[in-house]
Amino acid sequence: MVLVESEPMTRFRHARMMALASVLAGVIAGPVLAQTVATVDGKIITQDELKLAESQLSGQLPAQLQGPARDAYVLDYLIDLQLVANKAEADKVESTPKFQTELHLLKNKLLMQSVMANLAKTAVTPATIQTAYDAVKAKQPPQLEIHARHILVKTEAEADAVEKRLKAGEDFTKVATEVSIDKSAPGGDLGWFTKDKMVPAFSAAAFKLKPGQISAPVKTQFGWHVIKVEGTRNKPFPPLDQVKAQVSNFVLQQAQAKLIRDLHKNAKVVDSLPTPPAPTAPAAKAPAPAAPVAPAAKAVPAPAKPAAPAAK
Repeated sequence: MVLVESEPMTRFRHARMMALASVLAGVIAGPVLAQTVATVDGKIITQDELKLAESQLSGQLPAQLQGPARDAYVLDYLIDLQLVANKAEADKVESTPKFQTELHLLKNKLLMQSVMANLAKTAVTPATIQTAYDAVKAKQPPQLEIHARHILVKTEAEADAVEKRLKAGEDFTKVATEVSIDKSAPGGDLGWFTKDKMVPAFSAAAFKLKPGQISAPVKTQFGWHVIKVEGTRNKPFPPLDQVKAQVSNFVLQQAQAKLIRDLHKNAKVVDSLPTPPAPTAPAAKAPAPAAPVAPAAKAVPAPAKPAAPAAK
């Protein structure tokens, strides 16, 4: 059974966090001049708050809501939020230790997010992205890859027959299309790949071949293969356009880590938690008992030879 949360409950679920954010916004930024879109018992809801709420709730809003209808929906949410926040203030929720702890933590998180967002603007630039990309590319060792085709059949006898046809001069692609059971590789074409991309038995045979050579039948868990190598090359490093997002994230992570390290160097941090005990080494295993010694075999006297029959 899937329980679907009702719309009122969904709104209420967000109320406390948004109330914290609303209070915090005033603590951090102070009063600002902005267009008023609604008031609730004298409390102002601004156009800026409306746009911020829309961006924060974008993944939860019905897709069909756009334009003025979307604004109206979010404003209803903010009105409900302010009503609940007003009640929380009347109930003096703000004075509770738990609320103050949550507010302090949320404030620090938002401040950190602001610093990190500003850092991203200055640290992640076309120049730093290019520099990081070039450094990684320079460290990349050359890696051989091959372009190969294969014909996969079920039995060794079928593979022998395929090899015989190919050595007689038949076109590899034509034979592959006719008999190969690997329909995911049209004409047997596997494209370019490095040695680690295939099962060991296949790679061992394929990477011994020179361009144009055809292997003897090779057995793997998939069946029997006959392989042809079309070409070899060093694997090209992906162009920057393909990995720009990953490089940007790497640059930002490096900048964030450096910022944290620098802040630690210039700060006096007092940690009052008790030092956790060092992990104890696992107890040495008791030596395995020696194998029992087989009892010495008792000497068994050889049976006496039967006496020769008396001569008649």
